[in-house]
Amino acid sequence: MLGALVPVVPTGAVVSSAAVVAFHQTHPLSMLFVFLVASFAAFLGDVALYWLGRRGFGSRNGSRWLAALRRHAPPDRLEQAQLRLRENGVTVLVLSRLVPAGRIPVMLACLLGDWPLRRFARGDVPACLAWSATYMLIGILGGSLFPEPWEGVLAAVVLTVLLSTAPTIWRRLRRPGSGPGAGSEGQPT
Repeated sequence: MLGALVPVVPTGAVVSSAAVVAFHQTHPLSMLFVFLVASFAAFLGDVALYWLGRRGFGSRNGSRWLAALRRHAPPDRLEQAQLRLRENGVTVLVLSRLVPAGRIPVMLACLLGDWPLRRFARGDVPACLAWSATYMLIGILGGSLFPEPWEGVLAAVVLTVLLSTAPTIWRRLRRPGSGPGAGSEGQPT
């Protein structure tokens, strides 16, 4: 839940780590408990953040929360998210939960599109279930590859961090002027 309100908290790594530990347990329902708790916490966090955004969006002076959301959502991604929301609706919510840094622009697009909380919540349920299942699978993979839980947790955390940072690193490397040879060489001074 905290990860939805504070986006820098690595909740995917926490869920994957919990899945590794649950994988090594003898209790038959431990995996189910991790899945349910992760899904429910993600849903509560998303709904709380959306509620705060709707509340602030309607206030006379605006909201610090909405301003913070806008700072984290580049304008081009926000415009793209609003277009996709109009075309595909709830499917975009599910995909945004699985794409690193995709949840905030889509949530902001929902706020700016004036989606009621109930509509957002209905779309967020499958999004949170898919998110939990994805990170649980990463944890199960880590747990099945290593005999000791700590080794699986380490593998799951590393894999989760790599998956969540890879798109950002890739975008930075592909930006015009960011490759080798880019700089002040050959430019008039």
